[in-house]
Amino acid sequence: MTAVEQRTYGIRRTLALGYDDAVARVREALMAEGFGVLTEIDVKATLEKKLGVTREPYVILGACNPVLANQALTAEPEVGLLLPCNVVVRAHGGETIVEAMDPGAAMGIVQNPAIHDVAEQAKAKLTRALEALPG
Repeated sequence: MTAVEQRTYGIRRTLALGYDDAVARVREALMAEGFGVLTEIDVKATLEKKLGVTREPYVILGACNPVLANQALTAEPEVGLLLPCNVVVRAHGGETIVEAMDPGAAMGIVQNPAIHDVAEQAKAKLTRALEALPG
């Protein structure tokens, strides 16, 4: 089983699942941690349509945990500029990779300790969601 890797501004997990199954499982894992998916950007389809570029499957899911978002917005309304938490599911060389932004890295520019606390909670939930996926 592959572990969740800490990256510079995100966390990553390589899955032993096909792409379509991985997207469905990621949605379920996010939901189990209290996140909903507010947006979905099919990067592969968009770049193919707009630029004629062919890429491997790649989707960006805009995940939001309403409780944490409310806490962050209450502490600092401008923090909405840094929401939601993006989660990427992408095919790469026969593997499926899931990457989630590290809320601590994104929110690190905010000079408000209450925001840092929310970011730590969000990171813990995103990490658990990735750990729950079949590796």
